[in-house]
Amino acid sequence: MLKNNRIIHISTLIVSLLFPLQPYAAVNDNLCAPFKDADIDQTLIESMLKSAVDGNLYRIKPSSSKMGFCVESSVGVVKGDFQKFKGGLALEGDNSQSMVTINVASLDTNVLFIEQLLKSESFLDVEKHPDLIFVSTSFEWINDNKAILKGMLTMRGVTKPVAFYVDITEVDGDLGDSDTIMVKATTTVHRAEFGMNSLSMMVNEKVNLCMSIEAEKYRA
Repeated sequence: MLKNNRIIHISTLIVSLLFPLQPYAAVNDNLCAPFKDADIDQTLIESMLKSAVDGNLYRIKPSSSKMGFCVESSVGVVKGDFQKFKGGLALEGDNSQSMVTINVASLDTNVLFIEQLLKSESFLDVEKHPDLIFVSTSFEWINDNKAILKGMLTMRGVTKPVAFYVDITEVDGDLGDSDTIMVKATTTVHRAEFGMNSLSMMVNEKVNLCMSIEAEKYRA
């Protein structure tokens, strides 16, 4: 019972905060599917809810944002971008939080053979693991615009801790007051830790994850 009181399904938060313009009952079940099996500590829920009430919640604009990766290989640098993703960022000082989900099957590399290989069971295995999920655990400000965002990354069914180096700039006002912010975030992961061991002689073990995000402040 104690555990049930501390842990809450993330789907309710995603619906209420990141998609507040749609009635809960009308939200398509597919929208919440990536979060159905993910549990999150209630303190994060409370922090995000407080940010929404205080006007400090920003929702990602997919149309003007990019999420992708690059990795060295024997044929050069392989780059890929994901076309479908959603999420948000709550700016509350050192209590800032972030949650993102990416549709892995939306990967685009501009090279069909490479794209099919990366989506196969040898790498991302999109049929069994269609979503990549990031949930933050801490937000450490380095200065007024730079921070280290730590959290848990779930990819290919494996969850590991990661740390993103984040640069946040306001578009039309001071940070926290601006209706729009730009966020750049980068980190490096080891693909073998997520069960991707194939072609180790051809593809580098280290993969750089990069995000360039435009996010709008949620207005009730």
